[in-house]
Amino acid sequence: MTAQDFPKTFDFRQEETRLYQTWEQKGYFKPANDPRNPDFDPSIPPFVISMPPPNVTGELHLGHAMMVALEDMMIRQKRMEGVPTLWVPGTDHAGIATQLMVERALAEEGKTRYDLGRQAFEERVWAWKRKYGGIITTQIRRLGASCDWDREKFTLDPDLYRAVMEAFVRLWDKGLIYRGYRVINWSPGLQTAVSDLEVEYKEVEGRLYYFKYQLADGSGDFIPVATTRPETILGDTAVAVHPDDERYRRYVGREVVVPMLGRTIPVIADERVDREFGTGALKITPGHDPLDFEIGQDHGLPVRIVMDERGYMNEEAGPYAGLDRFEARRKLWDDMRAAGLVLKEEPYTHRIPVAQRGGEPIEPMASVQWFVRIQPLAERALQAVREGRIRIVPERFAKVYYHWLENIRDWTISRQLWWGHRIPAWYCMDCPAKDGRRQAEHVRFIFNPPLSLDDGQHLAMATYAELEARGLARPEILEKAAHMKVDLQVRPIVAREAPERCPVCGSPRLVQEADVLDTWFSSGLWPFSTLGWPEDTPDYRYFYPTTVMETGYDILFFWVARMIMMGLEFTDREPFRVVYLHGLVRDEKGEKMSKTKGNVIDPLEVIAQYGTDALRFTLLVGGAPGNDINLSMKKIAANRNFANKVWNMGRFVLRALDKAPTQAQAPADWTLADSWIWARLQDLIRQVNALNERYLFGEAGKLIYEFAWKEFADWYLEMAKPQLAAGGDRAYYTAQALVKVLDAILRLLHPYTPFVTEALWGHLKAAVQARFGDNPDFTPEGGWPDMLIVAPWPRSRPPEGWEDAKVALFQRLQALVRAIRNYRAEQGIEPKTKLAALLVAGDDVPALASVHAGLALVARLDPNRLRIVAQGDAPPQATAIVAGPWVAYLEVPRDPALLARMQKRLAKVEAEIRRLEALLAGPFAEKAPPSVVARARDQLARYREEAVTLRRQLA
Repeated sequence: MTAQDFPKTFDFRQEETRLYQTWEQKGYFKPANDPRNPDFDPSIPPFVISMPPPNVTGELHLGHAMMVALEDMMIRQKRMEGVPTLWVPGTDHAGIATQLMVERALAEEGKTRYDLGRQAFEERVWAWKRKYGGIITTQIRRLGASCDWDREKFTLDPDLYRAVMEAFVRLWDKGLIYRGYRVINWSPGLQTAVSDLEVEYKEVEGRLYYFKYQLADGSGDFIPVATTRPETILGDTAVAVHPDDERYRRYVGREVVVPMLGRTIPVIADERVDREFGTGALKITPGHDPLDFEIGQDHGLPVRIVMDERGYMNEEAGPYAGLDRFEARRKLWDDMRAAGLVLKEEPYTHRIPVAQRGGEPIEPMASVQWFVRIQPLAERALQAVREGRIRIVPERFAKVYYHWLENIRDWTISRQLWWGHRIPAWYCMDCPAKDGRRQAEHVRFIFNPPLSLDDGQHLAMATYAELEARGLARPEILEKAAHMKVDLQVRPIVAREAPERCPVCGSPRLVQEADVLDTWFSSGLWPFSTLGWPEDTPDYRYFYPTTVMETGYDILFFWVARMIMMGLEFTDREPFRVVYLHGLVRDEKGEKMSKTKGNVIDPLEVIAQYGTDALRFTLLVGGAPGNDINLSMKKIAANRNFANKVWNMGRFVLRALDKAPTQAQAPADWTLADSWIWARLQDLIRQVNALNERYLFGEAGKLIYEFAWKEFADWYLEMAKPQLAAGGDRAYYTAQALVKVLDAILRLLHPYTPFVTEALWGHLKAAVQARFGDNPDFTPEGGWPDMLIVAPWPRSRPPEGWEDAKVALFQRLQALVRAIRNYRAEQGIEPKTKLAALLVAGDDVPALASVHAGLALVARLDPNRLRIVAQGDAPPQATAIVAGPWVAYLEVPRDPALLARMQKRLAKVEAEIRRLEALLAGPFAEKAPPSVVARARDQLARYREEAVTLRRQLA
């Protein structure tokens, strides 16, 4: 391709799709050393990343964009370094989120999942997944993700399902999974338990309700109690006071009456009572508060659950049964006020638990659930990080990780959903329960809406035995149940596959546990289940453990800690060596993005307007590990300009090739500019590689940006213009330098901006080969690879010893040019006016002579009247510009308008001199801080120097 054929702009809308398809079709996303290939070498260490699986029904947001940009950048760089790379993509079934979406679709049809039954509902969700599940992966492709799509996984794939079942059974066999009764977080809207990590705390302006707990002896005496949740009074089973609280010590051992219900409950003493909260007397509701549950267990108190799964009051609530929990709060409080039991109300700001997904208030509720006994797993996970086997980047998050694992509670893993990995446990209906009764009497089914019977009745809840007696214990009936409640009296049968008969009694009447596993259970196996575990597959043997786990710091506990625990438990190895945590993407003011605020930036809209490269580069250089990034469209637009700048650099270099001869006549005689740009490039490569080893990708990207724009484009390309115009060997070697530096810039930039660099590099390669063929001066070491994506990464080379001197000389030249430009601007000298100059440079004359024409060009000097000498006197009326040991004497034409401006400037300078002299002669010099006085003295010296120059010019 000739320079004339080169496009003026990069058409990202067309080129991004073409380039991505080409990369994928040529197999560049696959590991270079693949266990599936006959030439596989197991001794070569790979670099492996497991992509955090986005929700299968999700759509691309900036969190995904940040994740993909970072991981793809790491993968592309390692691929270019020649390391076999594998990036495993996949999606998560996202139990709650996906089920909610399908249930909303059903609601639009006037149906619920209970109308369909479990099997039909699951089929409906799979159909939804097939229709919409590919959207997120298609969008991830648009970001340039170079992952091996042939190894894409889904958490409900058959092989991953087997891995989940295997993990569950192993934990059960070791006694690390158990069924227990305890207060969990219940989401009435989702109608499922949620883990502590799926609960957020929201500060609200609530009320603190003070009321009387009257003694049961009819004396009229009472204990004042305060609560934020009056509706739970109906489930109270005691009032607790601190044993050292003199106010209430006399009541301990007596009984009080539950308001509006008339039940009597004891007054107990317990050191866990907070004497500072409310009145210092605590109502104990074991069924609806985790602390109360603990106190109740220690004191042998009964547990009363006063709400159903929907958040409505049940029969335990007496006359308030059937009311919504918040409606019951109002009604009960009104009734208590009428009964003279209310003392007062007062505003109370407090934090309430809300469901992370949905935002509704969580209801603490005692329930039988499945738990993981987490402490033994947490101990190993703590040691792995403490002993340095896993490194967390940035390190400050290690302390947060330690704190969480040191205070961890058993993990609730059961979810009352239909979409997900169903718990591999079955209950025999014919075996005896722990109490000797038939287990069928301890398994209850809750129907919502109630089950319609042939006799016109409706059944809301029934045991298996009761359904059996009615002839209703059939699969098609049982699967319509909203919930299944199994008492702890029942012994589960845990197995990898569904048993046909009970292994104890041989009965075929087996009912599978209705609950599914928490999504994070399967996600915790992700690094190894995606590679074939529990089978000893070639992928598992070679690619596990993985190398880096990159994700947001907000799921360090949700996911990362669980992967470490699971990896150590099931593989006896750390699942990855490094945890890289990125921050949240916020708006330009640092505020969290939300639809209600109207500050959400849609990455797909950004890509459509500015291209993928602009978005990726903005995200990658905009922050540091673990830090939030403030994003604005201005920043993205600026980085689109950078992509355009890179493209225009390429246009310049391609045009330059046509001006250079195809062969040199003599060995290279490098100019100062050539030596400087090469030295700076090598220093850049060393710095970038050092920063990348420390995972400071943003800092590395900024250095590449500064070099490409501020040094290569702003300085070297300008200095190269007259060198190319000189023709001959000077043009030949300048073209060689241009090609080598641009080639290195594109390689360094490729992991950040893969599309524009690949396209430009392809044009560069074609143009060089067309012009110079296989000329070794223009051919990279090892030859031109097929595409940039597999081009070798620039290696750090040690300095050769000459670099510092050349760089220092060129930096002095830059300082001189800037001083000349500033002077011209101050004096209003028009750009078209080329000045004569005498540059006295001592021993540096040979180096400056090599860039004579370039210096004249960038400083707007007349090349025919620019003299560079070792020593010389100032010409009459010349202006002296000093740069270190160099002095440039500029001969400024005596234009009347220019002289008038100089006279005006001199008057202003002399006024500043008088002001500063007076200031420094007064008390200011003694009272002001030394640094401020020093700045004033420096300013005075500069004004005096400028005044001398102006007077000489005006003489």
